[in-house]
Amino acid sequence: MADSVDQMVIQMNKAKLCGADLVEVRLDSLNTFTAPMDIQTLINQCPLPTLFTYRPKWEGGQYDGDENYRLDVLRLAMELGADYIDVELQVANEFNNSMCGNKPAKCKVIVSSHNYQNTPSIEELGNLVATIQATGADIVKIATTALDITDVSRIFQITVHSYVSSVPIIAMVMGERGLMSRVLCPKFGGYLTFATLQPGIVSAPGQPTITDLLNLYNFRHIGPDTKVFGIIGKPVGHSKSPVLYNEAFRLIGFDGVYVHLLVDDIAKFFQTYSSSDFAGFSCTIPHKEYAVKCCDEADPVAKAIGAVNCLIRRPTDGKLFGCNTDYVGAISAIEDGLRGSHHTNGVTALPLAGKLFVVIGAGGAGKALAYGAKEKGARVVVVNRTYDRARELANIVGGEALSLAELNSFHPEDGMILANTTSIGMQPKVDETPISKEALKSYELVFDAVYTPKITRLLREADECGAKTVSGLEMFIRQAYEQYERFTGLPAPKELFRKTMEKY
Repeated sequence: MADSVDQMVIQMNKAKLCGADLVEVRLDSLNTFTAPMDIQTLINQCPLPTLFTYRPKWEGGQYDGDENYRLDVLRLAMELGADYIDVELQVANEFNNSMCGNKPAKCKVIVSSHNYQNTPSIEELGNLVATIQATGADIVKIATTALDITDVSRIFQITVHSYVSSVPIIAMVMGERGLMSRVLCPKFGGYLTFATLQPGIVSAPGQPTITDLLNLYNFRHIGPDTKVFGIIGKPVGHSKSPVLYNEAFRLIGFDGVYVHLLVDDIAKFFQTYSSSDFAGFSCTIPHKEYAVKCCDEADPVAKAIGAVNCLIRRPTDGKLFGCNTDYVGAISAIEDGLRGSHHTNGVTALPLAGKLFVVIGAGGAGKALAYGAKEKGARVVVVNRTYDRARELANIVGGEALSLAELNSFHPEDGMILANTTSIGMQPKVDETPISKEALKSYELVFDAVYTPKITRLLREADECGAKTVSGLEMFIRQAYEQYERFTGLPAPKELFRKTMEKY
């Protein structure tokens, strides 16, 4: 996507350097061009095979001129040496007739259909593929829109069926909920997938960058037998879990890929993606509590907490097993923070015993920390926007309850522990904090489960007040140890995890 031919040539060379196999030339993004001279320039100067697209507004593009001229330009691109051209289904027969059987042997015609409203039923998609095939297309392309992540499953079914039937197909689901349709393209037999050079400059909604596709998701290593793992949440795009797991998978040669999964209805998600290919999941806000109900089995601690953050599909029977690694990750990080980095002998082996432990949030992570703190001998206070939810959790752990509005005036003693388990202060709302700076003076240690950014406003102000601080990144790394071992059956590469996350 560029508005001048010169800029497009620069981007073509960048694409090659980034590892692309093919360049899509979006003629409709150019402010102006001269045919045939500029088309020949683009073909001659491109270091990779070219796919020419001249998308009209009625199919989601930018061209709003004469249709005959547009099709003439695409035909000219074929004659001048383009490797592929993209023609919309609506005009495919007209285009074919205009060639009079003189299609260059080198050039493959992609006949495409774009649906910006939804993803049709499997029957409708099958009929669409057949209709496109009937035009004489060399390659079928369908792009739909995800209203729910389960829509992607229908595109996977169509892609696999087409691959088995030896029909080359490009099939994807647009939007953030459709991301895995692009990443898992080689697993299900797709002909190719699209990526962008830089974030935000996309030819269709939901495109990953080529850097993320190749280096984050290890696209070159994905194949039919690759196991799929992912982080389930809403929102979820901020999560660094794919960075952590995919780097480890790549270095040990484990055939798995870990993706962002923007999920609205977790029960529907698990009902849809029930095959052994979808092998394991991390779970974050807001699904940790409901995820317990989706498990066929859950370990006793997860049941006691009432939340799971890790689900494994057992290969023997396909059942979902849930566990909670949050409480160990967070509590161990807080204990080490109290002991100090050198674990001095003067500090008790149970540094939380007797401490007043204030937990902000009564969701899945809040439940995990309240449970963990209670197990370690702390006195627990649960704080939540909604007092009734705070009271409910406080009753379970034998603690007190406060509304969030009461927190600033709550300081019965000094040396308390504060743990924020809500998303307050998470990107992009980095200026938010759940408690006033003045109130932080009563706390010995402050923990924030938010790790984007690493140093939140809460942690910064706590540090300025003289409190010890523990970043959510520490909890994130530690809770991932057990998850990784459950995903792979291998020991967690703890040093690698820490080294990987040093960049963030």
